[in-house]
Amino acid sequence: MAKKESSDARKTGMDRWDEMTKSQAKKAAPKPRGASIQGPARSYVGALVAVLALCVACVIGFTPLGEKITQGLDIQGGVSVILTATKSDGSQPSSSDMATATSIVQNRVNALGASEATVQQQGSNSILVQIPGATDAESAVETIGRTGHLEFVRLDEIGDAEALAKISVGGTDGVELKEGTYTAFMDGSYIKSCQVAQSSSAGAYVVNLSLTDEGAKIFGDVTTELAPTHGQIAIVLDGVVNSAPVVNEPITGGQVSISGGSSSPFTLDEAKALKTVLDSGSLPVTLTYSESRVVGPTLGQDSLTAGVLALVVGMAVVICYLFVFYRGLGLLTLGSLAVFAVIYLGLLALLSANGLFALTLPGLAGMVLTTGSAADSSILVLERFREEIRMGRTPKNASVSGAKHGIRTSLDADIVTLVTALALFFVAVGPVKGFGLTLALGVLCDIVTMFGFKAPALRLLALGTIQRHPKFWGIDQDLAEGEGKTTGTSKVAGPTTVTRVSKGGESRA
Repeated sequence: MAKKESSDARKTGMDRWDEMTKSQAKKAAPKPRGASIQGPARSYVGALVAVLALCVACVIGFTPLGEKITQGLDIQGGVSVILTATKSDGSQPSSSDMATATSIVQNRVNALGASEATVQQQGSNSILVQIPGATDAESAVETIGRTGHLEFVRLDEIGDAEALAKISVGGTDGVELKEGTYTAFMDGSYIKSCQVAQSSSAGAYVVNLSLTDEGAKIFGDVTTELAPTHGQIAIVLDGVVNSAPVVNEPITGGQVSISGGSSSPFTLDEAKALKTVLDSGSLPVTLTYSESRVVGPTLGQDSLTAGVLALVVGMAVVICYLFVFYRGLGLLTLGSLAVFAVIYLGLLALLSANGLFALTLPGLAGMVLTTGSAADSSILVLERFREEIRMGRTPKNASVSGAKHGIRTSLDADIVTLVTALALFFVAVGPVKGFGLTLALGVLCDIVTMFGFKAPALRLLALGTIQRHPKFWGIDQDLAEGEGKTTGTSKVAGPTTVTRVSKGGESRA
């Protein structure tokens, strides 16, 4: 004990200060790498695995790409028709009439199997119809623009002598009745359902109508009156006699059959078209097409090829720029763009599968623009990361603060773009809506990519890989600048002088 006390007594104040400094340095020594980064690394890897699973699902969803993403009129080819609406008295149709007409035309187009078609009102009296894949504008207009006003008229109450003369000799096909020369005892509003069936004649089809209870009663009363004299009932569609069958017995079951006539029976397509018109109801206006345009698939595919080529060339230029100025960090941006593209295409395929999206040339332009925005956001994150290193932070700390501030700045820009895109989608009409939709979807995918891939990947690499190979990752000069600033700051502070005082009061360094 005496020896220990004498040893401590021989120690000067400087010796004890050195021992204390060494003890504090040992306590402040960093923990093994595995113990300090295990938690953050696990969370970063978890986020990347989740994004990878999402990308795999998206690839499965949009493969094959040409079949899973619906192509619009200007790419696939098809028919674009402008229908002009007029009232029977020549007056301008009301807004309610146009709304009803637009809805009926939409139903007729959908019934034809053209689910990707667009039907939009233009101006006060026009309707734009675009049907991808269609090639015959006249046949399309004949079905969707037909008024569809079905009437049942007693032949003995028709006052058009010329029409009666044609009907009396068996020529009921295409006989047009003059307006005001007949009065219908029932119209198409009493129809409950329509079915296409094959008639007894080979290759001919009929449309069987099922009437409501009230319609069956009216039809039964009329046929009961006409049966004893074998009278005729003219079935009139849009003012033209479709057929004029002879009533041999009362028809009280509410079942009526419409055929194309003896000389030109309905084909299957004609019967289906008539069923579509009758099912959707009669239009409150008369539609005539004032303009039609047929886009060939060759022209559309050429435009698509040119657009895709522009996208590929633009991406190639961006990638070259990234590798020249960012070296290894360019790989991170390249990976971000790949993840963005996969998620983007998967979302478009999902919307196409539900009939909510069709790719048009303006939409393709929106895709090119939003891909450039995704590259911009990645560069913002990288630049802020390097700036934090130049400020003297370690790559690990710079990856956290740099990604945070870079993503925050990118979010501000993305929100402004998103508001503009949504305004275009909800306010604009025609092809501009497709541009706004693809732009908005691209912004959303970029936000998902930033949080799900860019930030976790950068922070995971900064835990060791980037710091061990700074030249490959392009931060060697940034690290040197950061160390220079740190060293300069230490020099400005000046050296620390430690003195000790002897018993005699003399100061010594």
